[in-house]
Amino acid sequence: MGLRLQDAVVLAAEKKFSYGGFVLSRSVKKIFRIHDKIAIAAAGLFADMQTISRIISNEIRYYEISTKHPITVRGAAKQLSMILYSYKYMPFLTEIVVGGIDQEGPHIYVMDPVGSLIEDDFAAVGTGAQIAIGILESRYKKDLDLNAAIELAVESIKMASRRDTMSGEGVDVVAITENDYIERSYPLR
Repeated sequence: MGLRLQDAVVLAAEKKFSYGGFVLSRSVKKIFRIHDKIAIAAAGLFADMQTISRIISNEIRYYEISTKHPITVRGAAKQLSMILYSYKYMPFLTEIVVGGIDQEGPHIYVMDPVGSLIEDDFAAVGTGAQIAIGILESRYKKDLDLNAAIELAVESIKMASRRDTMSGEGVDVVAITENDYIERSYPLR
């Protein structure tokens, strides 16, 4: 999930990796740093998440080297959208939230497996998204301070994890500000 604030973005993801009713791991990181000020949070097949993060990280580096300009968050999201669309006949089985800060400010984009690109103030993906969105819709404000936004993100994932057996085992959070990239983990209690 992701939240856009006035001067930051917060991405959060639960840590359970399950497949076919089996829990394969309880400590997977589903948030990937793809640039200094841009990260993705993902839900779906873990191998696809890893592959997508590697591909887009390399594409961003290539773009910046060849153009000699820093990429914008929208540019990175659009690039990822085109990559996902190019695999539409054999899509990556993942949903993605892209969040970051550039010279225009903070941005959150949500994508489906074939690259549909939507900018929003907040987004949630995965099997617990409906529950998390319900909490976010009732409590989100763009003027939340960073700590309150982190608390909201953690609480929405905790609530979703209580009702969704495919989710759980803890919450990873990334907060990106103009000057910082903060990573934290929280247990589910």
